Amino acid sequence: MEEGYVRCTSENNISIIEFYHPLSNSMPGYLLKELADTINNEGVTDSRIIVIRTAGSKAFCAGASFNELIAVSNEEQGLAFFSGFANVINAMRKNPKLIIARIQGKCVGGGVGIASAADYVFATEAADIKLSELALGIGPFVIGPSVERKIGVAAFSELSMDAASWRSAQWAKEKGLFNTVSGTIVEMDEKVNAFAGTLAHYSPEAMGEMKKVFWEGTENWDTLLKERAAVSGRLVLSQYAKNAIEKVRKK
Repeated sequence: MEEGYVRCTSENNISIIEFYHPLSNSMPGYLLKELADTINNEGVTDSRIIVIRTAGSKAFCAGASFNELIAVSNEEQGLAFFSGFANVINAMRKNPKLIIARIQGKCVGGGVGIASAADYVFATEAADIKLSELALGIGPFVIGPSVERKIGVAAFSELSMDAASWRSAQWAKEKGLFNTVSGTIVEMDEKVNAFAGTLAHYSPEAMGEMKKVFWEGTENWDTLLKERAAVSGRLVLSQYAKNAIEKVRKK
């Protein structure tokens, strides 16, 4: 099977970080580490804006790799895997640059977490979202603080509990997860390019100070998200979770 990748290109003060995996842009541990490392590295370059995107025209991100989830055999491995998502969210949170997310298609689980950790989100009408973790016997613990911060407790509770149902891109926009929703990828990319291009001419110092304001009150997330990763890492070992994940994996 073709391996996934994380690539970064920079031009005109804009860094574009793209990740890909052949299974609907799902995220195995090595990709999560590469993505977090790349985000951290771009925090100290000359670029002023970061755009996070995935390859292809379909799913933005299918969340955690089911192959790795089913292979977790102890709590230490579980903590290590789910800490990968914690590290990505914290890298986005602590990066001094404003981060734009480009969401071309469906988002599940950790994909919703990545969208919620961005400072501004462009999406298409195809970008339906779902938090399926509770149906798998886990729960969206690691990404929960980031999603709740964006859409509020009520919407996060609805999305988490109704784990089998999709919510539309318009629903996500109404709740504050997405900032704009376009009819096509071409239309969305025109908006992304224009917006990023404008921001790239703004003062990096001013934008850095605004980033601090946006994320006030999250200073404990280094600890909090690791604690949440431990919860997910324990729950994924249950027979319920193993059976549910295997059932979905075989579809």
